[in-house]
Amino acid sequence: MSGDSEKYTYAKAGVSIDAGNALVRAIGPLVKATRRSGADGDIGGFGGFFDPKAAGYKDPLLVAGNDGVGTKLKLAIDHDRHDTVGIDLVAMCVNDLIVQGAEPLFFLDYFATGKLENGVAERVIAGIADGCKEAGCALIGGETAEMPGMYAPGDYDLAGFCVGAVERGEQLTGDGVKAGQVLLGLASSGVHSNGFSLVRRLAEDKAWDMTAPAPFDGERSLLDTLAEPTRIYVKSLLPVIRDGLVAALAHITGGGLLENLPRVLPDGARAMVDADAWQQPGLMRFLQQQGNIDPAEMARTFNCGVGMVLAVDEANVAAVTERLTEAREEVVRIGHIEAGEKGCSVSGSAGTWGADAAWSAQHDG
Repeated sequence: MSGDSEKYTYAKAGVSIDAGNALVRAIGPLVKATRRSGADGDIGGFGGFFDPKAAGYKDPLLVAGNDGVGTKLKLAIDHDRHDTVGIDLVAMCVNDLIVQGAEPLFFLDYFATGKLENGVAERVIAGIADGCKEAGCALIGGETAEMPGMYAPGDYDLAGFCVGAVERGEQLTGDGVKAGQVLLGLASSGVHSNGFSLVRRLAEDKAWDMTAPAPFDGERSLLDTLAEPTRIYVKSLLPVIRDGLVAALAHITGGGLLENLPRVLPDGARAMVDADAWQQPGLMRFLQQQGNIDPAEMARTFNCGVGMVLAVDEANVAAVTERLTEAREEVVRIGHIEAGEKGCSVSGSAGTWGADAAWSAQHDG
């Protein structure tokens, strides 16, 4: 039995200051690798500085966003796939900024766990650094929280915060969307970071063998296809945005095509999507078949193979398609804008369904 003379320490309570300090030392080179104009890439202070003038901006509007990875983290934790969820974290934030016309400038992360161990945090943060480099933004700080009793052994959570900038008057607000414009879809890299609660439920109920070759891709395991990180569209889209060739962008995340396209439409504009315009990826067909999922449910749960949608004037379609293809994007003409009640309709061989007033109550996630 403990006596009154027993000495208590933070380590005895389950928190290792030494482990936290070691993590900061380990990730220092990763942070410096994300250095860009406006940020020196150093960490260790109480806050991170960024100089928009040094980044080339004259009269910038700042755009901020934050997000997480959702239950895709459980896939990473359960199968020791910690190296790419950091890319997912960055992607979910920076893709939301680019749809405003904003260049992502800097990023901060929050990593929380019950106990720092086994180099997991370093692997996760290495992925965050990779995502920042891919998006062209600097990782200027973050927080690592070791909280015994808050998380089950091995579990952790992630959040990301990103700030971008766009010159005043050049932001994309959706006001330029009008009837007759073309909708171009950019291919996704997979499920991205939405819908994994349903994916994981299917995996459990159907007893999927995650290590076996995927039924739709004999070269990769099912786990590999599901863990594929979210595609980052920033560097391919930024040049065509700055050249004034895009009227609006929609990042297809939680809520799918049906819920996200209306978010960038003005009143009196309706998005009409032809689901037969592109071939559903094998992974999406697999999920639909495994869960007997109705087409409308697919269109509001998953990205269905389209991770980003552009509204473009007909006169600019060829140029935008060519430039994005050169930037290694897969571009498909998936529909158009017409006058009508604000919303989105998706039609195809399985029929027609739509989302109208209900979309405004949805929250991105």
